[in-house]
Amino acid sequence: MSVLLIAEHNNKELKPFTLNASTAASQIDSDVHAVIIGNNCDEAAKALSELPLIKKVIQVEAAHYENFVAENFAPVIVKLAENYSHIISSANTFGKNLMPRIAAALDTSQISDIIKVIAPDTFLRPIYAGNAFATVKSKDAKKCVTIRPTSFDPCESSGGSAPIEKADPGEEFAKTKFIKREEVKSDRPELGTARVVVSGGRGMQSGDNFKLITSLADKLNAAIGASRAAVDAGYISNDHQVGQTGKVVVPDLYIAVGISGAIQHLAGMKESKVIVAINKDGEAPIFSVADYGLEADLFEAVPQFLEELNKLNTIQK
Repeated sequence: MSVLLIAEHNNKELKPFTLNASTAASQIDSDVHAVIIGNNCDEAAKALSELPLIKKVIQVEAAHYENFVAENFAPVIVKLAENYSHIISSANTFGKNLMPRIAAALDTSQISDIIKVIAPDTFLRPIYAGNAFATVKSKDAKKCVTIRPTSFDPCESSGGSAPIEKADPGEEFAKTKFIKREEVKSDRPELGTARVVVSGGRGMQSGDNFKLITSLADKLNAAIGASRAAVDAGYISNDHQVGQTGKVVVPDLYIAVGISGAIQHLAGMKESKVIVAINKDGEAPIFSVADYGLEADLFEAVPQFLEELNKLNTIQK
């Protein structure tokens, strides 16, 4: 039986993690079908059909699918599931909201946040905030799997020509209503997919001091992250949070400023290619995972760092 991938999109274009999820799905079985649920989403469906790893696209459209409401989306997937052995989505807020509902309706055990496909029924996933890894083998006839997007390379976005098939929509769920969407618009790279991330922690001491992080991010064309402590203290909004209860990032360069490195934060960033830590506490756990550590007062070190960056004529974007 084939694998069904749930595409994430905004009715106009695919979200980047759909490409990572496609790669993971293809490692389970080469016959990957993708379902796209939305309203007036022909553009996104066409983009999905052009992914070389996708063999067929199922498009489901109705006015009540204009915005993502898990209670509306889940029954569509459950109805399609009888033809598939695996249901796949990203382990981001989209997948974490949707997949448990699908797994419960199908009476199957969800396999969450996998980082490697060992066999079609066997997967590797982190546990205990990434301090241990569990190899999980599922005997369920249908497997609901969410994948950690940063653990899989995105697939090619062009070159495919999968047929697009229309499917009948389900009824609207009456007890849940979409009210509004609040999005933070930014010219900076998206935190989950950025090549460079600059994060601030409790050591920043105030929201005003986060302008140091902003200045550094502007110089490096980086996304801005934060520890949970900084978010809880109100220094910055929670969409910047990196860690077990925030976003998992795997950039080429991660700069941690004033972050002690609690286990929950390390779970979200320790797979970064190069980690730089600036902290005045030489015993801070962040230094145990850092490739480069600077034991210094951030309020002295970061301005000096910015000064050196200003001297450079060009910075690779």
